Amino acid sequence: MGKAIVRLKDIAEKTGFSTNTVSLALRGSPRIPEVTRQRISETAAALNYLPNQIAKSLVSRETQTIGLVLTDLTNPVLTRAAQAVEVQLAARGYGTLFASSNNNLEEEKRVIAMFRSRQVDGMLIYPTRHHQLDHILPLRRANYPIVLLAGDGETGIDTVGIDDTLGARKAVRHLLDRGHRRIGVLDHGPALGNLEKQAGYLAALAEAGLPVDPALIIDPEGLNAPAGLAGMQRLMSIDPRPTAVFAANDSLAIGALRWCQINHLRVPQDVAIIGFDNIDFTSFAGTPLSTVNYAIDSLSDLAVDRLMRLIAAGSILPPAIDTRIEPELIVRESTGL
Repeated sequence: MGKAIVRLKDIAEKTGFSTNTVSLALRGSPRIPEVTRQRISETAAALNYLPNQIAKSLVSRETQTIGLVLTDLTNPVLTRAAQAVEVQLAARGYGTLFASSNNNLEEEKRVIAMFRSRQVDGMLIYPTRHHQLDHILPLRRANYPIVLLAGDGETGIDTVGIDDTLGARKAVRHLLDRGHRRIGVLDHGPALGNLEKQAGYLAALAEAGLPVDPALIIDPEGLNAPAGLAGMQRLMSIDPRPTAVFAANDSLAIGALRWCQINHLRVPQDVAIIGFDNIDFTSFAGTPLSTVNYAIDSLSDLAVDRLMRLIAAGSILPPAIDTRIEPELIVRESTGL
């Protein structure tokens, strides 16, 4: 059998005060003398009393919890983002519930429905597909607080995200500035309908007056290092080979670096490689990896602040806003210092 739940009535019987007095004391009411509040608090602690959050939420219609939907729990940058969001929410008195869609749209729908059934006060969502939001838009239209953490912001839903298009443009421009004219790309985003990084790649080539070679645009069919290794094999089988590679995330770039090591290519002398996200491993790779920084602290701070404003707004939310964070280019040995 489970352990008996300690009720206000039990504390009242132990201290000799009424349940109303006990309730007020545990809420810190100034109507109760300090000595009485202290005695009741000490008794509650001795009995291992915990407030009934379910009952409180029925009265306040708030659960003090937020749902965070990730696309992939194994993605290092998302793991760090989840930690930063949890810290930001805890500082505001909120707990965080986590779930992953595993980059599956149907699973994302199920997770969002599950969080709704748990009556979380709002959600922060990394959408699997940035432009397939028909399951989220009705919640926003019903004035439910939601902030997306990725996408282009043209959705009618509040979005706080890194400017992926600008970040990709900066990365490819950097390779162009190093003299490269044949630049390959490893990007699984378009397969999910997420075109921002490829758009940045294409924009940088257009600005340089270079034609697009579709053969140099490779879908590695995944987002991890093994996918980067396999994608690099396909990319480097092209004749003539690219002299530089932009990988849409650092895990793909690390796989590309490994391919170069296996095949005895020097980085950056034979091929330059740049990633995206600035995960912890990038500066410790065999060849430290140039990348685009994913500003996790700024993202979590701005996203949580916006969500708190939506929650505070009550039954009528303000118009949705799109907040773009400009990413910083981090140059290391993989593209030449």
